[in-house]
Amino acid sequence: MKNLLFDFGIDSIAGVLTVTLTFLLAGWVKGVIGLGLPTIAVGLLGLIMTPTEAAALLIVPSFVTNAWQLAAGPALGPLSRRLRSMLIGICAGTLIGGWRFGADGGAFANAMLGIALAAYATAGLASLRLSISSSAERRLSPAIGAATGLITAASGIFVVPAVPYLQMLGLEKEELMQAMGLAFTTSTVALAIMLAGQGALHAAAAATSLLALAPALGGMFAGQWMRSKIPPALFRRCFFLALLALGAYLALHAVFK
Repeated sequence: MKNLLFDFGIDSIAGVLTVTLTFLLAGWVKGVIGLGLPTIAVGLLGLIMTPTEAAALLIVPSFVTNAWQLAAGPALGPLSRRLRSMLIGICAGTLIGGWRFGADGGAFANAMLGIALAAYATAGLASLRLSISSSAERRLSPAIGAATGLITAASGIFVVPAVPYLQMLGLEKEELMQAMGLAFTTSTVALAIMLAGQGALHAAAAATSLLALAPALGGMFAGQWMRSKIPPALFRRCFFLALLALGAYLALHAVFK
C-alpha cells in the first residue's frame, strides 16, 4: 500500500496510517447514519493530498459501501422507479459540472455547501417537519439531481441537496438509508466517469482506492451494528446532528484552510 500511496505524495508510515484511519472513521460514520464517507474522507485527506487525488482515492470504498447500503434495504425496485428522474439528473449534473468547473470548485463552493447543510440540520433539530407533495416531487426530482451532480463535480461530496430532499419525502428509516445508498452509488459512478475523463482516475489511483476499501468496510460494519440498536427518534436526532457537524466542518475548513 505504501508504494501505491507514494503516487499520491504519501511516503511515510504516518501517511499510510492517516489514510487507513480516515477511511475507518468515515466508514463508521456512514454505517451509523448512512452518509458522510466522502465528506470526511475528502476533508481529512485534503490535509495530505489535493482534492482531486482525494476524490480518486475514495471511488472504490464509496462505490462498494454505497452499493452495500442500497442492496441491504427493503424496497430497491420501487425506490429506483420513484427516484429515476433524480438519478438521471445526478449523472447529467456531474458530467456537465466536471466539464464546466473541473474537479475542484474551490473554497467558496465548499463553504456554501457547508452552510446550506448546517442550516437544514438546524431546521430538522428544531422539529420543522418539511414535506413534498407527489406533484411537487415529480417536478423537483430532476432539478435536485442536477444540482447534486453539479456540487459533486465541484466538491466530490454527494450530500446536498439530495439528502435533505430525500428526508422530506417521508421515507421510513431503512427506506431512507436505501434511497441515500442509491443516490450515492449513482453519484460515485458519475464522479468516476468524470475523473477518468480528466485523467485523474488512472490505474495506480484505482489500485490504491481498492486498498482503502478494507478499513472503510470495517468501519461501516461496526457502524451498522450500532445503528441497529438505535430507536427511530434517536436515529433522527443523530442524523441531524451529524449533518450539522458535517456542514460546520465543511464551512470552517473552507474558510480557514
